Formats: sequence, structure tokens, C-alpha cells
Amino acid sequence: MANVEIVEVESKAQLRQFIKYPMKLYHDDPNYVTPLIQERLDFFDRSKNPFFKNAWVKLFLAMKDGEVTGRVAAIVNYKHNGYHEETTGFFGFFDTPDDYEIAHSLLKVVMIKLKQQGMDRMRGPMNFSTNHECGFLVDGYGSPPVVMMTYNHPYQVKLAEKFGLKKVMDLVGFSITDEDGIPERIQKVVNRMRERSKITIRPISMSKFNADVEKIKAVYNSAWAPNWGFVPMDEAEFDHLAKDLKQIIEPEVVLIAEHEGKPVAFSIALPDINQVLIRLKGRLFPTGLLKLIWHTKIRNKIDRVRLITFGVIPEFQKRGVDSLMFIETFNRGVKLGYSQAELSWVLETNELMCRACEQMGAKLYKKYRIVEMPL
Repeated sequence: MANVEIVEVESKAQLRQFIKYPMKLYHDDPNYVTPLIQERLDFFDRSKNPFFKNAWVKLFLAMKDGEVTGRVAAIVNYKHNGYHEETTGFFGFFDTPDDYEIAHSLLKVVMIKLKQQGMDRMRGPMNFSTNHECGFLVDGYGSPPVVMMTYNHPYQVKLAEKFGLKKVMDLVGFSITDEDGIPERIQKVVNRMRERSKITIRPISMSKFNADVEKIKAVYNSAWAPNWGFVPMDEAEFDHLAKDLKQIIEPEVVLIAEHEGKPVAFSIALPDINQVLIRLKGRLFPTGLLKLIWHTKIRNKIDRVRLITFGVIPEFQKRGVDSLMFIETFNRGVKLGYSQAELSWVLETNELMCRACEQMGAKLYKKYRIVEMPL
């Protein structure tokens, strides 16, 4: 493997190479969505992204014949390990051509670095954690990813498996359209449930945004605590994410459920801005901003949302509150003119949620895989 050199990202120029490499890898793939370069620069800025305060991260480039030909990140998420009482290291941002020599060289460097940090297991891909993008796309090719979901060539997971990484969990995505609709019998059952439960559902208030974020924050960590791979977000991380999402949310489909004035559940659906970003090729300026306004405000090109997350506090779980939130989101989305929705992601082991999605009329259409190996 003498032809492949692995170098650590240490300069701003190398960071730009790291960020831009997928543009080269997927340049002829019509389904690849180039992220906004400035957004990625901010994401990897250790002074701006609170994730770095509780993590060790190294970025690497594969160089061959003087050209960047692959990338990967080595990650130790101290918060994950503390919460789960593990010594698990992670790899992420793993992109290579269909070349095992390159893939092996990158993953081997990550393996060595994680062992040096005292880790006994390597898991991924995580970009950087389950609170961000994660998993290899393994089923459901043929369409672009929705907002904040991953995309990769089919061979990518095979290269990782050849290295010795094995499946530890699949994440699934469901799709529903306004034509599918929610079965009438389910609508009736949920309406009766709403009347009995005395639960009120309302959209987030943009004029009281910070106060409502505090209510969502109170639900989030307790609702998700038992889930596989869950990593709690601290105040700084939650506020940072809320600030980012505030720029793109559709308030009518960001919902808070309350019982006697107390928040008991929330759900967040985001407009699929990837439908616009796929046209911008990573650049917002000088013409990108005009294109963004044109495609969203004038031509109304976004017709899909992603139900990105919702949570119900433990004492209200298994009472059908999730169904209430799902139907409310669906009905509000249709009124706003959205014709499609993706519900993602759901743990494959969460049979209750998978079954609920299918009962609502949603169809499983994409699958993402997380792999791991002992070190």
C-alpha cells in the first residue's frame, strides 16, 4: 500500500480539501446533495461547534499521486462513553472510491488512533454522533437523501465490511405521500384518543422561540434516554442546534404536546432543503442566495418534509401520543402544500414505532447501517 499516504488535516487548506472531496467523488451522481461549504466550515470549527468540547476528533485525508482520494474522521465521544459506560471510538465522514487499498489505509489509521486513545471498539459511520448524520445507506438508492441524512455509493459499506466491520444496527426510513393518506379507521381511533387524553397540540411560537425550545429540551433527554446509541445533548449543543434549525423550520409542523399546561411530547418536521441545495452545488454566494430565495419563496420547489425527531416523556409513552403527533403533522403538512414526508430514522429494533409507521400508511423505503468491530 505504498502508493497511499494518509495525512492528518492540520491547516485550513486541508480542511477545505476534506470538505470538498465528496464533490469530486460524487460529481457525476445526480442524487448527491452537496452541503453548503460555509456551513461545513462552521461545523468543523472547534470554536463554533459545541460537540468538540466533549470529544477528541482527528481528520485524515488519503493522498495518492498528489491527489486527495479519500477521507475519514476518528472520533472519541466522551459523552457517549460516559453515558453508556463504554470505551467505544467512532469513525465518520468516510468517503473513498471503490478501492480497498485506500479504504483499508484510512480505516487502519482510525483503528490505530482509537486504540491509542484507549478504545476497545470502533463503530460508525457517525458524523459525529447519533445527534448528527449517521449510517451507511444500504437500501433505497435511486433518490437524493433528505435533509440531514447520509448518502453513499453501494460499495462503501462493502469496503468497511471487508476490513472487518460488522453490522450492529440498522436505521430505517419510512415514506408517506398525500395520496397515500392515513387510513380513516386510524384517524377515528386517534381522534377519540385525543378527546379522552386532554392533550393539546400546538405549533412552536416563533415570538416565544427560546421559551418553547426550553420546553422541548425538557422532554428530549428523558424521552430518548433508553434508546440504543442515544447521546444526551447539553445546554450548549441543544441551543446550537436550535439556532441552526430556526433558519429553516416551518413553525406549523414543529409541534409541542401539553397536558394541563405541562409539555409531554414534541415533534420536529423540517422542510427538505436538500431539494434546493442539490441545485446550488455547495455555494450560497454570489448567486446561491438568489437561487435559494427563487426556489423556496418564489417557485416553491420544496414539497417534502422530514419528520426528523419526536419524543414523549416516559409517563405518557404507549398512550398513543406518538400517533397524535404523527397525524397532526401529516394534516398540517398537507394543508401547507407538502405532498411527501420521510420519517427517519427509526431503530430497526423499535418494533412498536416501525409498526405504528406502517399502520399510519407509511412505507419502509430506505435503510442505513451502523457497523463496528473490536479493537
